[in-house]
Order: sequence, then structure tokens, then C-alpha cells
Amino acid sequence: MPEGDTLWSIAARLSPALVGRTVSSFRAASPALVSTARHHRVRGSTIIAVEARGKHLLVRFSTGVALHTHLGMTGSWHLYRRGSRWRQPAHLARVVVEAGEVLAVCFVPRVVELVPQQDEPEHRSLAGLGPDVVAPAFDVEAAGEGLKARGTAQIGAALLDQTALSGIGNIYKSEVLFLCGTDPFAPVAALDADRLRKIVETAHRLMRKSATGGARLALTERSRRYWVYGRAGRPCRRCATLIRRARQGTPSRSTYWCPTCQPAAG
Repeated sequence: MPEGDTLWSIAARLSPALVGRTVSSFRAASPALVSTARHHRVRGSTIIAVEARGKHLLVRFSTGVALHTHLGMTGSWHLYRRGSRWRQPAHLARVVVEAGEVLAVCFVPRVVELVPQQDEPEHRSLAGLGPDVVAPAFDVEAAGEGLKARGTAQIGAALLDQTALSGIGNIYKSEVLFLCGTDPFAPVAALDADRLRKIVETAHRLMRKSATGGARLALTERSRRYWVYGRAGRPCRRCATLIRRARQGTPSRSTYWCPTCQPAAG
């Protein structure tokens, strides 16, 4: 599933192509979405912003409504020039926003809907989001304090709680905890303020670097040479101990760690 750095990269790619343009056509696979778009006069409106919020993307229109998408495991946003060939089959497109010569196409997202701006404070997915780890103004100190409030929750599960911090997913969870030498199953309450601050700061630094065009994580994304993620049963790159994998949290997600570099307390 795309994590927050990927959503910020998508927003950075869509924004210069769309913002300030007039919507000449809005097409959707869902008749209900088409009806909602007609009600909110999306066609003929101006695109005023493209924003990432955690793992969510919002395309804002001048009529006070936003196109909200969550890509899930398989979704993607593409940009095309009118008349150019698409890289995905047309039947997989769930929404097409046409603005002049530019088409923004979202393929198979988990969520696609139009949300009136006044409804966002009560929205089931958007209202409760914690601080966005990738945001330039992210407050490391405040985020560390907020994470501390998760008490008995295991730190690996707490990092995936989007109401605590938004944007972190499975890859960064495992990689950040490895880089910070932290047992993913340690209760948050057992970690001191300095350790929590280090975890939060590391996540922000790495994800921000990736979102702004830097290399993802510590190694190369092209070769997917992660420290621990996806490497169960293979030797740790630092100490040669075999990397372990277990399910963690609700819903359960895979966690990868090195039992030597990330020793359990006690």
C-alpha cells in the first residue's frame, strides 16, 4: 500500500498539471459519483489544490467540494495528454478529471468519493487523522508526546495507527524501528521520551526526503534492498542474524525485525 511519502509525491506531480485549470469533463465509473459531481457543479469549476493527508489524496474544486481517494493496495493516479495512450486498461479507471489538454485518471482506488468541505471535520476517514509525518511543519516533539499516549499498545502497531500519526505504513514501520534499534513488540509506555522522539524524527526525515525526490529509506528503492522489510529468513545486513517476521496489530500486518539489533527488553 502506498505510504505517505508516495502520496506527497503524487500530489507534487498532479498539482502543477491541474491547479488553476478549469474542469472540462468529470467522468466516473459510479453513477452515484457522477450524480454527486453534477450536484456540486464540478464540471466548469477550477481545481484549486491537490493535497496529501497521510495516505489520502484530496483534489479540491472551487465549488467547495474535494475528490477524495485512498489508493489501497492497487490504486494509482496517472496523468495523460488528451489523445495519448493509457498505460492501464480503460475499464480499470474509476474517475477521470479532464482539464483542458490534461487528464488525471485514478485506477482502482480503494476509496473514491466527493466530499463537501464542510463535511470534512466529521468525515469517517479524514477527521481523525493524526499529524502527517511527511508535512514540512510536522512537530516532532508534539508527535512524540501523542505517540506516548498510546500506552500499552506495541510500538509497531502504534506507528500504523493513523489517528496517532498519519502516513506510516508497513515498510517504514519495520525499517524505522530497525534503524532506531527498537523491538517492534515493546509497549509504547516502556519507551522513554528520547526513544520515541528518535523514532518519530527518523520517520519524518526519511519520508520527507523520499517525498521531495531523495532516495527512499537507507538503501536504494530500485533494488528494493531494505534493511529488514520482506527479508524474513535472510541474514541481517548488520549482524547476519536471521530476520524474523510476525503478524502484529488489528488488523494484523507483517512486521519484520532483527532480534539481535532490536533486542526485546528484559
